[in-house]
Amino acid sequence: MLIVHVFVHVKPEYVEAFKSATIENARNSVQEPGIARFDVIQQAGDPTRFVLVEIYRTAEAPAEHKATAHYAAWRDAVAEMMAEPRSSVKYDNIFPNDSGW
Repeated sequence: MLIVHVFVHVKPEYVEAFKSATIENARNSVQEPGIARFDVIQQAGDPTRFVLVEIYRTAEAPAEHKATAHYAAWRDAVAEMMAEPRSSVKYDNIFPNDSGW
């Protein structure tokens, strides 16, 4: 599994619109066979900051996700809402795992 944390900082006037667009993207994303989980979380002390926690079943799944129509619609819809460019960090799953060790 591959875990990606996408860090997003949204302009204050777009918080609700960003949430709406991102929840729609997440609802579609969890239907993809390569996505095990897709969480949208909002920072408690700063409502303009979000983290998208994307858990992929395979190394190919992120590229497959980015090729979907719903991802393209989300990307285009939220582009002007960003206070700064999105960033991400990739993680390997340690526990729990399916490797049997």
